[in-house]
Amino acid sequence: MDSEQLADFLRVRREALTPAEVGLRSSTRRRTPGLRREEVAARADISTDYYARLEQARAPQPSPSVLRGLTRALRLSLDERDHLFRLAGHSVPDRRSADDHVSPVLLALLDQLHEMPAQVMTDLGETLAQNASATAVFGDHERFTGPRRSMVYRWFTSPDARTAYPPQGWADESRALVADLRAAVVRRGDGKAAGLAERLLRESPEFAALWADHEVAVLHSRRKRILHPEVGLLELDCQALLAEGRSQILALFVPAPGTGTADRLFLLGVLGAGR
Repeated sequence: MDSEQLADFLRVRREALTPAEVGLRSSTRRRTPGLRREEVAARADISTDYYARLEQARAPQPSPSVLRGLTRALRLSLDERDHLFRLAGHSVPDRRSADDHVSPVLLALLDQLHEMPAQVMTDLGETLAQNASATAVFGDHERFTGPRRSMVYRWFTSPDARTAYPPQGWADESRALVADLRAAVVRRGDGKAAGLAERLLRESPEFAALWADHEVAVLHSRRKRILHPEVGLLELDCQALLAEGRSQILALFVPAPGTGTADRLFLLGVLGAGR
């Protein structure tokens, strides 16, 4: 680990970012350029004290999970991410396999969509990044680990995953998720996708029955109906934009016209701001 170079790299990258570039609205005059240390720490999900010690070259070696958080917080490219890992004394993630790196362009787009729910997901249903509006609507999906990172896995193995969806839509949702996963398994051709399907075949009779139908359909657009505990029914038209390689998806959730959803989303934003 090269503590001195790591410290310099973090400081320079932090000072190169403006609050507007990461979706922060700053009304106060700043004495130093770029983001504050506490702003980077919050976005990387680490303590301000630990981040400060990293920039002062007096912190212990950061873990890969901390480096992934810093990669996202500092809007690093793949080359910059690899450089960060090397400075910290870790092997770089394998680019040939799908990983959690979200491009700075997608993250910047999320930050600009203040009023529209949006999130970046893998084609296995793992949420990599959410904007504040998406978190308010769906909950914090970035917190999940292991197989539960996949919405498909949670849908078929955890009753809690369905509580926000009207029961009359469960069957259609199940069929759509299975058809999309089958397409992903063949398209990817890797052990991670196949392993997810195999695990679901063992654990969910419902999934196994639908899997046997061999339906294939990549989800591009559909309507989602969410029963939110604070504002009631939200009807959202979901548009999925595929990133390069098709392993990541930018999902946009637009209020369905004539449903009152836009007003309910505004109210949800007001409630969130109040909290």
